[in-house]
Amino acid sequence: MNTDLVTKVADVLADAVRTGTPCAPVRALLPEGDIETAYAVQRLHVERGVAAGRRLVGRKIGLTSPAVQRQLGVGRPDFGALFADMAVGEGEPVAAGRLLQPKVEAEVALVLAADLPHRDPTVADLLRATAFALPALEIVDSRIADWDITIVDTVADNASCGLFVLGGTPVPLDRVDLRGVRMTLARNGETVSRGTGADCLGSPLTAARWLAATLAAHGDPLRAGDIVLTGALGPMAAAAGGDEFTAHIEGLGTVGVTFATEGAA
Repeated sequence: MNTDLVTKVADVLADAVRTGTPCAPVRALLPEGDIETAYAVQRLHVERGVAAGRRLVGRKIGLTSPAVQRQLGVGRPDFGALFADMAVGEGEPVAAGRLLQPKVEAEVALVLAADLPHRDPTVADLLRATAFALPALEIVDSRIADWDITIVDTVADNASCGLFVLGGTPVPLDRVDLRGVRMTLARNGETVSRGTGADCLGSPLTAARWLAATLAAHGDPLRAGDIVLTGALGPMAAAAGGDEFTAHIEGLGTVGVTFATEGAA
């Protein structure tokens, strides 16, 4: 692993955040298709965040929806890290300029009550380890200009993480069929995305099991208390100042977020 290259790419992405100016695709700096080096860039980003006092609270799974995969021209899932300062409360507007190129996805969030340390977790392991599910919005963001990304770009860029919003009513898994849930996402009252639990790698539980196995194999397993964003149930929708998004996920409830306009208090 070329540590100088990893540092260089991490610095390019960090500069995009600092300056508020998206950068050119970082795949041009990395060996073609080198996902492992891209994940090394992501790990350095996480290490820097923790060293700066940010609190790691979970993980997100990306690229689980075939519709989102088609939007971005990729064909496999990925994962990224969630920090506490990325959480937005319902009713709390996202400040103008906080993100570079935000888009909104509706998904199922799981909150864990137990560790998932095994490299071969079963669905039963996952069910036992999950305290409850919540409806969630992930506000994805790319530090890459014009969302011109491949899987290498998005992995290095912490799986295009931005912010996330969790609904406030926890639902035990024995009260909802996550594979069968139906989702609608509206922007300013107009439906802009639809999907089902089955559109997320077949089920949000399948996606979460993939994440648990992948992280355990990397020696960094999911832990009790972690939030897991299991992936988009439908296409993402672009957000701009003044927009209001509301997602309804059958059996889980509703979650929403607004985007402040420039100059708003």
